[in-house]
Amino acid sequence: MSAIAPDFRFELVAECSQTSARVGVFHTPHGIVETPRFMPVGTLANVKTLSPDQVAATGAQMILSNTYHLHLQPGEGIVQAAGGLHKFMNWQGPILTDSGGFQVFSLSEMRQISDRGVTFRSPHDGSIIDFTPAKSIQIQNALGSDVIMAFDECPPYPATREQVEKATDRTYQWLLRCIEAHQRSDQALFGIVQGGTYADLRAKAAADLAALDLPGYAIGGVSVGEPPELIEHIVKATTPLLPPHKLRYLMGVGTYREMAQAIAAGIDVFDCVIPTRLARHGAALVQGERWNLKNAQFREDFRPLDETCPCYTCQNFSRAYIGHLIRAKEILGYTLLAIHNVTELIRFTQRIRSAILAGNFADEFAHWLRPADDLAAAARLDD
Repeated sequence: MSAIAPDFRFELVAECSQTSARVGVFHTPHGIVETPRFMPVGTLANVKTLSPDQVAATGAQMILSNTYHLHLQPGEGIVQAAGGLHKFMNWQGPILTDSGGFQVFSLSEMRQISDRGVTFRSPHDGSIIDFTPAKSIQIQNALGSDVIMAFDECPPYPATREQVEKATDRTYQWLLRCIEAHQRSDQALFGIVQGGTYADLRAKAAADLAALDLPGYAIGGVSVGEPPELIEHIVKATTPLLPPHKLRYLMGVGTYREMAQAIAAGIDVFDCVIPTRLARHGAALVQGERWNLKNAQFREDFRPLDETCPCYTCQNFSRAYIGHLIRAKEILGYTLLAIHNVTELIRFTQRIRSAILAGNFADEFAHWLRPADDLAAAARLDD
């Protein structure tokens, strides 16, 4: 079956004259995504500690869920019986599900890889689970998300050229099987460019995938341990090779610097667990800084986290109160920080969008466009 999905379209609105940054609109059956845009992660059909209404209030337009985790619990059959992922979790906007590839390969010694697929033991009950490209697509077809990702092999960092070359070739062969298995024209199947830190392998992978004319493309295999400057190099070298009239997705990235640099290279959307993960550790993202609300300096600080932020948290609560909740391990504290952190990253990409439209992106965001440094290491998180 063809991977072309007629209900999906990327509309290019504007381009930056000084960089490759661009503004677009991604059209899906469940609404639009105005790009560039950060997408919150809802691994198990929820963005951790937030209700769907709270997620929508952050400015989120598209969220992510995880094929591997939903297969383990509650099982795609239950989600399908509920009417699909949108109805099951009561999220009305677009949803992207990843293939489960990254999670499966992160199991390390618990799994066995072959050209056929991956066999691994369930971390829940120890049962043997057989994950193939067709199985990943069947699960995602049952979940009913808008965008589904091809099953790929994510090589670790560091890895030898031989290892990366083998994984990249296998990813392409698996993509062909994913296309063959895909059964729903109301779901857009995206391919994933692998190739590790080898520019020529990335270039070949991008060319091979572009020839398939898929509805969209992702760059995978970053944020797996590489230093920030290598991530920057990979993204800069690979993004221009992807079709300009299709959505471009950088997987697993969510720091200010990485997003700004990737947008400058031509990336449209991102995802990362960093805003909710930091919230559960009592940390707030405030205009590019990370604050630990447990610190004594916030005990009698009755100002909002950010006086310029329109989120529910900043409009109603003080640093002192949030710090109190975190120290007391009250769930509300995690929720309030998650609301703010997700809003902050989405606002960051919204400001970039406005700057591109105004023609001053390169000047206004010059600080974040400088070469990568250790600040970017904060993105090395998994939910």
